[in-house]
Amino acid sequence: MDYQEPCCPFDATPYTGTPDTAPTGETIDVPSIIAQLDKMYEQGDENNAEQFLEQWRERATSLGDWRGELGMLSELLGQYRRSGNKEKGLTAAKDATELIRSHRMADTVSGATVMLNAATTMKCFGEAKASIPMFTQVSRVYSANLDPGDYRFGGLYNNMALSYADIGDTASAERFFKLAMQVISRCRNPENELAVTLCNMAEMYYNRDPEDERVNDCMEKAWEYLNSPDLPWNGYHAFTVSKCAPSFAYFGFFLYAKELKERAEKIYAGN
Repeated sequence: MDYQEPCCPFDATPYTGTPDTAPTGETIDVPSIIAQLDKMYEQGDENNAEQFLEQWRERATSLGDWRGELGMLSELLGQYRRSGNKEKGLTAAKDATELIRSHRMADTVSGATVMLNAATTMKCFGEAKASIPMFTQVSRVYSANLDPGDYRFGGLYNNMALSYADIGDTASAERFFKLAMQVISRCRNPENELAVTLCNMAEMYYNRDPEDERVNDCMEKAWEYLNSPDLPWNGYHAFTVSKCAPSFAYFGFFLYAKELKERAEKIYAGN
């Protein structure tokens, strides 16, 4: 991507090199843990999910299983954003990037994906400017290793857009939001992610000009996506509508917000 960075570029030198491939002995079963975590999210069990992940991170650390610890940290970064725990979120972002540095993982897709998660958490908790160079490093790694249409670019561009919006660079934010939607629209069942992106765009337009007609256009389109007949009403959809409902209420779509809140509660109760 050919764009200007508004701050010093991320120096990836200490984070790259030959990735650590040495075995670590006993390890935790990350796929099984993630499967259990998914069940908890399906049921809306946020509080126990956080404790669950923290316990497994401690277990991985005690075993010297740094890969398992990095996997748990990546999940915890998302969980701390869900719970709004700034202190734990920023600490986890620091710990995750330190593990990436220690084991020279920044040029790998897996390492870059954890770095993306860390940068997203930094943005969420007020460090948008510092997150942008990290997103740029992730973009370099993804561009070198992934197909341009890979779904992971959607998350990258969306979160880059949010950081640019936070620092007031609306032009860059709008461009990355649109890039994100191009990628997401080619994925299977993209409606949840498209709706979230549109809610974010509505907020960006409103912050620049409360009279911008695109605010209502974005919210109406987001409502259409959330009510697509092909969209599965599962735990992830419940989480999505819970994220979108406050935006609908903020912009005056109170009936929509009420329906989405009730929908999420019904899905979680059914699970």
